[in-house]
Amino acid sequence: MKKFAFWIILALLVPLQACAAEKWQEGEHYEVLDKPLSEKPQVVEFFSYWCPHCYRTEPFVAKLKGELDKGVKFDKVHVNFMPYTTKEVQDDVTSAMLMGKALKQEDQLSGAIFNYIHRQRATITGVKDLRNIFVINGVDGEKFDSLVNSYGLQSQLARNNKAIEDYRNVVRSVPTFIVNGKYKVQFTRDMTEQDRLDLINFLAAKKS
Repeated sequence: MKKFAFWIILALLVPLQACAAEKWQEGEHYEVLDKPLSEKPQVVEFFSYWCPHCYRTEPFVAKLKGELDKGVKFDKVHVNFMPYTTKEVQDDVTSAMLMGKALKQEDQLSGAIFNYIHRQRATITGVKDLRNIFVINGVDGEKFDSLVNSYGLQSQLARNNKAIEDYRNVVRSVPTFIVNGKYKVQFTRDMTEQDRLDLINFLAAKKS
């Protein structure tokens, strides 16, 4: 009986997969990059805290993280090539993002950085401003000081910037979503939010 049920489910799933393949077309909805497939399913958002569109995309990102298929990892890469400030300041903010992740307060602290730039219209000039943002949002100042120049945080910053280097020729604007290391998502104007979620999950399931 269990074997029969398995074949029934499989028969239902195959038409759904075929419909998805027909709906999402290479060249229109995604670009296949000359990169190897990641070992495990993943979605990476290349973004900048200084980017207004990235700020407006945050509610979608929050929903995306909750609706990715099981086993699909989500990660962010903060770029350092925006024209609004120096590369050094952008790297400082990347370190702050990674610190928020280490403190398991990523969403709260990331939101605080976005709000500082886009709602308060304030300027981040370096680590001192970031420390103030974190302290205001409940992070112990001494804890911030101990982490900001730690080996672990600097190693993560290096990995973040290596990803920028690896994808710089294809990430020409932000936000950009790269799925499984190989598929660059291309949203079209007629797509609904659900369409965008479905497209990303479709690409995350691709194995070739």
